[in-house]
Amino acid sequence: VQLQASGGGLVQAGGSLRLSCAASGRSFSSYIIGWFRQAPGKVREFVVAISQSGNSAVYADSLQGRFTISRDNAKNTVYLQMNSLKPEDTAVYYCAARSGSAIVFAPSAWGYWGQGTQVTVSS
Repeated sequence: VQLQASGGGLVQAGGSLRLSCAASGRSFSSYIIGWFRQAPGKVREFVVAISQSGNSAVYADSLQGRFTISRDNAKNTVYLQMNSLKPEDTAVYYCAARSGSAIVFAPSAWGYWGQGTQVTVSS
């Protein structure tokens, strides 16, 4: 599966952005899709992931309910709605895919990655 992330940009603190992760290739609905982010000088960290059916999701505790993930398997796309953005949310956001049934936080466990989209939140 090939992944393409988009939707990043510059936004003021308190604003919103919606990221998209579009997939090509077969069997999109067989993959768990996740979002990770990497700020300058920091390691890549797990943000959220959604199950194949879209019925369940796991969020990083630090998000405090500000982000929402969803997927449309008919469009081979996963969305990340980000609200109440903070300067500390500034990072390159990557979408990733893995097969299987477990949502794993370690980036090394995800086999497919998109190219990343920059999100910058100004104070």
